[in-house]
Amino acid sequence: MILHYETALLPGGWARNVAVEVVAGRIASVCTGVPGGKAGCLLAAPVNLHSHTFQRAMAGLTERRGPGQDSFWTWRDLMYRFLDRLTPDDVQAIAAMVMMEMAEAGYAAVCEFHYLHHGVGGEVYDDLAEMSGRIFAASVETGLGLTHLPVLYARGGCDGRALTAGQLRFGNDVERFLALHAAAAKGMAGLPADCGMGVAPHSLRAVSVEGLAVCAGLPGPVHVHVAEQVGEVAEVQAAYGARPVEWLLGNAPVDGRWCLIHATQMVPAETKALAASGAVAGVCPITEANLGDGIFDGVRFVGAGGRFGVGSDSNVRISLSEELRGLEYSQRLAGRGRAMLADAQRSTGRVLGDGVCAGGAQAAGREAGAIAVGRWADLVVLDTSGPDMAEAVGDTLLDTLIFAGDDRMVTDLWSAGRHLVSGGRHYARDGVVARYRQAMARLRAGL
Repeated sequence: MILHYETALLPGGWARNVAVEVVAGRIASVCTGVPGGKAGCLLAAPVNLHSHTFQRAMAGLTERRGPGQDSFWTWRDLMYRFLDRLTPDDVQAIAAMVMMEMAEAGYAAVCEFHYLHHGVGGEVYDDLAEMSGRIFAASVETGLGLTHLPVLYARGGCDGRALTAGQLRFGNDVERFLALHAAAAKGMAGLPADCGMGVAPHSLRAVSVEGLAVCAGLPGPVHVHVAEQVGEVAEVQAAYGARPVEWLLGNAPVDGRWCLIHATQMVPAETKALAASGAVAGVCPITEANLGDGIFDGVRFVGAGGRFGVGSDSNVRISLSEELRGLEYSQRLAGRGRAMLADAQRSTGRVLGDGVCAGGAQAAGREAGAIAVGRWADLVVLDTSGPDMAEAVGDTLLDTLIFAGDDRMVTDLWSAGRHLVSGGRHYARDGVVARYRQAMARLRAGL
């Protein structure tokens, strides 16, 4: 297969009339200056580095104020109650919907931070990895690349308290978690070669020091929630005598295979130290705004050479362009300036695009993130025929997408060479949407 477009962004910069040969899902050759390229802009497609697919079904259900100040913690209580309605069939239908929407938004793969392991009340399925299997099935149906991250969730807080009713579907001790992880690894055998696995100790609240060490010893990427909320920081500081990011960097082998999710509550010293570690910061601007988490210190982090990517987390809204816009706009609001993440050579959109492609690929352990020989063919095409894109060239194409456009500019997407989106539409859309509608009709009945 040869993809031939009039404009493309290569590792060395923008190029005209680029022909990309794809063999067995990987980029086999890249040639520039080949006459006759199709209209459109060919880009590397990033990885969505943080998702809880099942939460997509909650979108629109948690926007009413209860008694007192609504917050992340009140949202979490609602999420726990919603969980009791979800069956394995529901989880598969929701995950397929989410993955389809991700592809249409311009993501080629997802890191699924998967902690919904058991039945209602914590009842263990005959197959420990039943729910992981439902995520795998959704990936196969939609073609989206997958880095699966089974989550260890073992306690209700740093004091070791037991899990509450709403958390029982997540819970495992270390021994059972290792068995679940091994079962999930076997289940991945039927997935395409670009798919892989890592591990996710949920957070310092939910995992002991010993559990964290066990997770760090497993192969693949290591993802962890950290410093998302002020209350979380206070709890960790009281238990460990240090702030969450500070403690992790001083006590865990944090390096390039780690991804720290959110980190919206860092002090400057933590921000600089995280950047120096080589780990990826997983920022989720839409969810962080929806939950009132706070603002990631992006200007300081990027200025210190930090690596970052974006994720859709709660999936309340799945939009790559909006995640990037939200990341930059949050920096502008916090710093009261413009073009906060741009540098001397690259526009804001270019810095964001380069960053999420490289950071997402690193966080996923996925050989992608650039239009280069040997990488997986994770590629996306933008429509350049509309009025907003008229005469746009170079970095202005990305700036226009992020600040003046939206995901409707995505016309085609390939994940490891699989052509998932054509003309802006996923190939399996009709069937995926029909099953999602059926699941939602049941889930919302009586709410």
